[in-house]
Amino acid sequence: MKKLQILTYPDPRLKIKSQEITQFDKNLQQFIDNLIYTMYNSPAGVGIAAPQVNKHIRAIIIDASNYKHKKNKLNHGLMVLCNPKIVDKDGEIIIREGCLSVPDYTGNVKRYNWIKVEAYDQYGKLITFDTEGFEAVVIQHELDHLEGKLFLDRISSTKDLFRRKVYKK
Repeated sequence: MKKLQILTYPDPRLKIKSQEITQFDKNLQQFIDNLIYTMYNSPAGVGIAAPQVNKHIRAIIIDASNYKHKKNKLNHGLMVLCNPKIVDKDGEIIIREGCLSVPDYTGNVKRYNWIKVEAYDQYGKLITFDTEGFEAVVIQHELDHLEGKLFLDRISSTKDLFRRKVYKK
């Protein structure tokens, strides 16, 4: 496995909308393995989307299980979600978000507190699940990447943007 290069803001390739995955083959499996490796070997990586490494397909990786956050009450561990979509939602939460593609800043963003997600795993098997709180926020954040959006597009004011603390290597 290899660590992939993460695009950083203001790279215009982060604004490209991703395409549906139609082939669940060995090439996809290899890419997913590299994407997982990249997420786990990046500072505070709890999610990553394919467009962040300049692959514009609808694939995201989530693992909120190791992150200590007061709103992280429910999590499903490592999830590979291909062609994910939110099929139901409820509630509202404002939470501080960071992003591997925006390494120097975090921001307060309004999201749904509870979501029902439908997606395919990396082998093409349909999965549906509910989640809430921090994990739901991470999924919504990564879904934005698939649409060519960053959390910066969702903050309402520069008062909601903060300089990120420096992570130890």
